[in-house]
Amino acid sequence: MTTTTPQTPDPGGAEQNPPPPARPARLIQNEATTEIPVHLLFRDDPDPVSVQLRPAVVNRRQGTGEQPRLRRPVPSRARPVPQVDPALVERPARVLPATVGLLAGAAGAAGCAVTSWWAGTLPPVVAAALGLPVSAGAGPGPAQWAAYAGAGALGLFGFGGLTRGRTGRAWVLGLFGRYRGTVRRTGLMWVNPLLLRRGVDVRLRHWRSEPMPAADGSGVALRVVVLVVWRVRDTARAALAVEDHEAYLRVCVEAALARVPVEMPGAARPAVDAAADALTRLVAADATPVGLEVFSVQPVRVEYAPEVAAAMHRRRIAALDAQHRASVLTSVVDSVEDTVTRLTMRGLVELDDDERKVLVKDLTVAFCAGRGETGP
Repeated sequence: MTTTTPQTPDPGGAEQNPPPPARPARLIQNEATTEIPVHLLFRDDPDPVSVQLRPAVVNRRQGTGEQPRLRRPVPSRARPVPQVDPALVERPARVLPATVGLLAGAAGAAGCAVTSWWAGTLPPVVAAALGLPVSAGAGPGPAQWAAYAGAGALGLFGFGGLTRGRTGRAWVLGLFGRYRGTVRRTGLMWVNPLLLRRGVDVRLRHWRSEPMPAADGSGVALRVVVLVVWRVRDTARAALAVEDHEAYLRVCVEAALARVPVEMPGAARPAVDAAADALTRLVAADATPVGLEVFSVQPVRVEYAPEVAAAMHRRRIAALDAQHRASVLTSVVDSVEDTVTRLTMRGLVELDDDERKVLVKDLTVAFCAGRGETGP
């Protein structure tokens, strides 16, 4: 049951309770917001489940031409990886045993000899040696010339395809600019003579570079000679993906030296090993897409660049001299302290503060003079 309290009119005739204020109009007419459930704000779950909510987006206002505010994508700072045709992968080429080429060449030569006997141009001595009767041919005609062409082509095709494969060498075959396979076999074999052959060295190789520019951890210019141990792993990419894979490897080493600080000789061994590992990792990552396998990149000689060599030499001498002076001063102070302590502890002398200061001064001058004359 609801009880209603009567309102008492004021003397002016107006009611005591004023009417509620009107709701203010929205400043943005067209807006889209996301409603958040109230129960999510008061959950006591220690491990709440993440709920993906659509962010509030303010649409453009009609008639103003304002575009919706979109977040620009942040560009990635990752190093770009060289892209090579994925279809360009080494695969074995089709070759035949050398016996096939020898038989084809011998058949072509025999065909030429028989055609000459047929045309009557074979000398009687040769015919007798071959066991053939004397031919009564009147000379080569169209049929004989066609037989000559076929037998000659067969002989050239058979003998021209004979090749010898060597250990540590491979042949990259191509026909009209298209990769046809790689030959890694050794010994005598027959390869289609119409294919273009390009030799590739697949042995384990090392390359000692010329002095290359580099820098240490402080940014001082250096000249570094590195030793690179590498080999060709994919002959198709090494021969066809780049113009010269050896020049490409040199450029990769120069790029790695520009990014990795190199330590001078005499630095801590872990720092030197870390620089070598970083160089190897960068060069291997850049050379892998073109079929090269890099095993190690080791700095073998590090020296200052000519433009800073004199200044760094003076700086090194000054550092060594300061270190020497510090060591001499430390030894002198220790000697003076030990002398004064022994004299006072054994009761040989009684010294007040002023006498102690004078004694310390005299002993310091004497020890420094003696060290300067006799050396450290």
